[in-house]
Amino acid sequence: MATTQDLSRGMFLRYNGQLCQVVDYQHTMPGKGGAFYQVKMKNAITGKSIENRYRSGENIDDVRVDLIEMQYLYKEGPNLVLMNMESFEQVTIPESMMGDQMKFLKEEMMLGVYFDEGNPIMADAPNHVILEITYSEPGLKGDTANNPLKPATLETGAIVSVPLFVNTGEKIKVDTRTGEYVERAR
Repeated sequence: MATTQDLSRGMFLRYNGQLCQVVDYQHTMPGKGGAFYQVKMKNAITGKSIENRYRSGENIDDVRVDLIEMQYLYKEGPNLVLMNMESFEQVTIPESMMGDQMKFLKEEMMLGVYFDEGNPIMADAPNHVILEITYSEPGLKGDTANNPLKPATLETGAIVSVPLFVNTGEKIKVDTRTGEYVERAR
């Protein structure tokens, strides 16, 4: 058992029987009454946000979760097949576990998969991926006022807004957390 002093962002704990990941926390010492921690958590399975207030020094049920880098092999119906590159063991996870990041995944990409007691509970794509633009309208010369953007279709089918100077066939770096263009890839 851990106490509230052990809280950290990204930590996993069991709250009301559910596995949650700490997103943010704040320690408050009011003028009247005891100090407390206001904790924002995300349910590891459903993704729902939860907030709870713990008294300072209160015990919390921290959970050891293993993070394993796995390679995305292929999609099989509504599931993704991943492989552990050390043991070559294959694991199937539901596509919904990836959320909005799914539209930036391509085969052979490395993903971080969280396991609780041998069962996959969460998966994360890399923060940035490099993808090729398969279609984009040509930009108009001289139209540079207000940093205009245009839609571009990527090799995975995702559509992102890119600056006018980026063209079809170029590779770009995309932030998978926000779905935004970062820069041209070299």
